Amino acid sequence: MWTNAPARRKDWGERLKKVEQLAKAFHHNPVISQYKPRLWPCQPSSIWKLFHRQSMAIGFALSSKERVHVFALEKENASHGQRIFLVTSYIELWHYYRTFPHSLMHCYEVIPEGAVCKLYFDLEFHKPSNKGADGKKMVSMFIQYVCEKLKEVYNEECSASNVLNLDSSTDEKFSRHLIFNLQNAAFKDNIHAGAFIHAILQSVLDGCNEESCHNGGFNSSQKHAEITGERKQNKRRKQEKMDLSFLHLKRADGHHAFFVDLGVYTKNRNFRLYKSSKVGKNVAFSLADDNEFVPKAIKGVSSEESIFLASLVCNLSFAGQRILTWEVAEDQAVRTKPFQSRLRSPSDADSVSGCLTSPYQEVDNFVLTVVRSETILGSIRRWSYFASDQLLVYDIAKYRWCDNVGRFHKSNNIMIVVDLKQEVWYQKCHDPECRNFRSSSYPLPQEICMSYIMMMDEENQAYTMDEAGNIEPTQTPTPATQNQESPAPWEGSTEDDLEFSKCLDDFELNGSEISDELLLNCVQDFHAQ
Repeated sequence: MWTNAPARRKDWGERLKKVEQLAKAFHHNPVISQYKPRLWPCQPSSIWKLFHRQSMAIGFALSSKERVHVFALEKENASHGQRIFLVTSYIELWHYYRTFPHSLMHCYEVIPEGAVCKLYFDLEFHKPSNKGADGKKMVSMFIQYVCEKLKEVYNEECSASNVLNLDSSTDEKFSRHLIFNLQNAAFKDNIHAGAFIHAILQSVLDGCNEESCHNGGFNSSQKHAEITGERKQNKRRKQEKMDLSFLHLKRADGHHAFFVDLGVYTKNRNFRLYKSSKVGKNVAFSLADDNEFVPKAIKGVSSEESIFLASLVCNLSFAGQRILTWEVAEDQAVRTKPFQSRLRSPSDADSVSGCLTSPYQEVDNFVLTVVRSETILGSIRRWSYFASDQLLVYDIAKYRWCDNVGRFHKSNNIMIVVDLKQEVWYQKCHDPECRNFRSSSYPLPQEICMSYIMMMDEENQAYTMDEAGNIEPTQTPTPATQNQESPAPWEGSTEDDLEFSKCLDDFELNGSEISDELLLNCVQDFHAQ
């Protein structure tokens, strides 16, 4: 019974030796040398792409079916201002953000053009030039003032407990980021947020009359935003206004500066992330000592990751979100100069200009075809873009057809929601009885889908990241290499070339014409050989 045992042991030993040899060979020559992110099975499909141009990264993110976002990375020893653009999901970024702190330590969130966003601030001043300035007290007073204005203008309750307070101060510079995590409200985009900030600080900005407030591009010779129109006075408003003179500071060169950086409200703005530092610096943003914000506990999410998610300016869901607006002139919406704005009362706060197009004009035009007929001319009253979910939400005017009730509503308007990821659209309703209703999904026309407009593959990446977290430029083939890899379709001898040329000349001189039948027969004979 056991006579073959030694032979079996020998056979097993040889197999084990072969497996060890194969393992060693794969270790030195892996099948996939390029970095491939691996998360657990419950997480979304891995996407980790690096581009040298922001526009390419944004284009790929829009064409992806996954919920991905664009981030900017600064590399050590790179030329000044050079950035690499990463496309990935929030979950995956956080996973590798902790794993490769050296490669990802200079990371910025790209705030997409037109995206619904949180209210955010960049506060800073030069400490040696402002020795009497109490940074913590200034931040506390500023938060209190902004919260009062949010209550006065939008009736939004707010306190320091809603504000994530991040600190990256040094001995030379006081530096804070404030991100307002309101209960169920956010700004239409960072242009509207910037217009609101300019307006509530207008009286303070007018005080820069000795020289100029250089921070954020402010100059006293420029005409700043003027608040026009009538406003209802708040009866409970304090008789004495808060003294905001602390916002006026000095720069290192002695010129006047402003505590609030007013230049961070432009399209596709890069905003530094929690736990990231500027290139060449070792001080990353961390929770400030006086931070009062505590993120909501999420099952399976650590407290540190919750802070990271709360720090993302565009990490907002569509459900139950109130959109705060401030009218911005269309020709000024993409400039950093002061905005011409006017305050809207709560009753008309939702009636923003319908003539402004979204970043997706082709989608706007399609929505108009949905809400228009020969007898009814519906229009787009307002649009909101949720970058986190890749949703375009259109408030519709003059068209109230509701699939839920099978008729037109008498007073309440409807919404058309376009899901850019799934490439479908559906209808929702403002009517209280239909608030939770969502119609069936209908496909978008192929010609306006991002997957059809923008197609990219692995070869479009300008950079790759290996297993150790090192980011390196992609090796692009040289012209000589390309010629070797793609041989010419005709590589005959010189004699063949001469014979072919002679036959072609004879054919053209004789004015001959080859029939389709003869051509087909020739092709069949060729393939039969």
